[in-house]
Amino acid sequence: MVDTDYIDNINSQALLLGGIASIIFGILLLSWPGATLSVIMLIVGLWWLIQGIAMIFGVFIDRTNWGWKLLGGIIGIIAGIIVLQHPLQAAVIVPATLALILGILGLSMGIIAVIAAFAGDGWGTGILGIVSIIIGLLFIFNAWVGGVVLVWATAILMIAGGISSIYWAYK
Repeated sequence: MVDTDYIDNINSQALLLGGIASIIFGILLLSWPGATLSVIMLIVGLWWLIQGIAMIFGVFIDRTNWGWKLLGGIIGIIAGIIVLQHPLQAAVIVPATLALILGILGLSMGIIAVIAAFAGDGWGTGILGIVSIIIGLLFIFNAWVGGVVLVWATAILMIAGGISSIYWAYK
């Protein structure tokens, strides 16, 4: 028989520690975005490298879709090595690339919302669509600003998520 109180206690402790870590990383990301991003990119690079190696080894264990696994493993290894060799550049390029992708998505969603507004969804949908188009264009044409905004937004979300985790750990 499993002691559910013991498991609940461990889950609460894990939630608490995760919340504390999230708040610390959020504050560090706000305080020292460059240094913190560099460390995060080193961790991501190491993760991609290890995941790529594991995917290639996985081909020998389970041969289904071996081509995709091999390709994914090679890409993971290459990406991991590049990020590990150039963490400072990756700390700038990755957020900027993400901002560009989000800008394209925001522009697309905005256009669809404006079309939906003209099709009868109302002014609210149209206004939100226009705002989405403006933000999407900002991210597309100034990916560096978008990258900085993403770093700040991530830091704020980490802090808010950490506070929420700590609250639920004690709930």
